[in-house]
Amino acid sequence: MNLHVEMETRRDTLIVRLSGELDHHTSDGVRMRMDEEIGRGNCRNLVLSLKELLFMDSSGIGVILGRYKLIKQKGGKMVVCDVNPPVYRLLEMSGLFKIMPIFENEGLALSELEVAL
Repeated sequence: MNLHVEMETRRDTLIVRLSGELDHHTSDGVRMRMDEEIGRGNCRNLVLSLKELLFMDSSGIGVILGRYKLIKQKGGKMVVCDVNPPVYRLLEMSGLFKIMPIFENEGLALSELEVAL
């Protein structure tokens, strides 16, 4: 299965919606696309929506942590939302939620970052 990446910018927040599988086959591509968008300088915050993400392995955790570091260096915040149970379990076991907040849906995540809907 492939990975589909949808990106949208609202004010200074980049919203990234992933669907499919984030694994060692797809992680480099999504990493490069996100870095390119973050590097343009238009976004300070990042919302990662995983509503349609069916599978993720450790390389996906690496992608998330790397983008978290980039956003932190810019003085911004990164949040995760809409995580389905199998992916949630992996993120929870990795300890990711100790450093990054998780929200039930995109609307709540954007509210936390004070981005108008």
